[in-house]
Amino acid sequence: MNKKSVLTVKNLNKIYSKKSSGSIRALKNLNLEVKEGEIFGLLGPNGAGKSTFINILGGSVIKTEGEIEVWGFDLDKNPRQVKASIGIVPQEVNFDPFFSPRNLLELQAGLYGIKKKDRITDTILKLVSLEKQANSYARSLSGGMKRRLLVAKAMVHQPPIIILDEPTAGVDVDLRKTLWENVRSLNNQGVTVILTTHYLEEAEKMCDRIGILNNGELVALDTTKNLLERIQTKIVHFITDKKSNLADNSLESLKIISNDQNKLIVSYEKSKINIFTIISILIEQNVKIFDISTDDGDLEDVFLRLTKD
Repeated sequence: MNKKSVLTVKNLNKIYSKKSSGSIRALKNLNLEVKEGEIFGLLGPNGAGKSTFINILGGSVIKTEGEIEVWGFDLDKNPRQVKASIGIVPQEVNFDPFFSPRNLLELQAGLYGIKKKDRITDTILKLVSLEKQANSYARSLSGGMKRRLLVAKAMVHQPPIIILDEPTAGVDVDLRKTLWENVRSLNNQGVTVILTTHYLEEAEKMCDRIGILNNGELVALDTTKNLLERIQTKIVHFITDKKSNLADNSLESLKIISNDQNKLIVSYEKSKINIFTIISILIEQNVKIFDISTDDGDLEDVFLRLTKD
């Protein structure tokens, strides 16, 4: 069953005009779709246009041209409904430190015009594991709790789409892990998640599909699996009983990284060599293989190849 699109972007452009330096095209003919229930990653180096895109969705930046539809609502015709359909979790912690999490969520719900009887403050606090800190000063919360409170704030109006802008920038590994568990939990409950991140390893683990922006242009848009399959270079480590006679380019694209008495490390292009060919050559040379480990590369390889100018 085809899932419906919750976000459709067609030919989106954003041009910033500056008197001193002329115009800057922050987004160039951006086209993409995000499907209901997926975790969609938007990656790109600094200045690629990620924040501009999110700010256009949030209403703080006006697009130059193009069409955006969120949850069936056109951004130009129904801006309020678009805003009600998304919750944005910003990079920066931006709330009054003297309010409690409960007060902050109640205030945010009020700003969205949600009646007291329709508010789900306690449910949201439980969802982000802040029920025990519900009445504490926000300033007394740890860094991780503050991040989770930002997620909670974005959820008070129960939007079907949550956008996380660099949610784990500058946080430690344990906190990052907790935040991702939180995101997974939200997604499992049917929330569509769009996130920008610099951490490619996380995007690889978390995202169903990934779009890569560079200089305002979408240079890749595919499933995480398909993007990883673009990596051609494979590295293989062999633990052996003696040194082999394998040499660079004895097979097309074969490179010897290291070759000593007990260890052989080679790289090759997957489209040109099969690992069993290398194993067969070693067996012919009477080299015993005790162990084999492989490295298929990661999303960073794809990212660097697509974003290098």
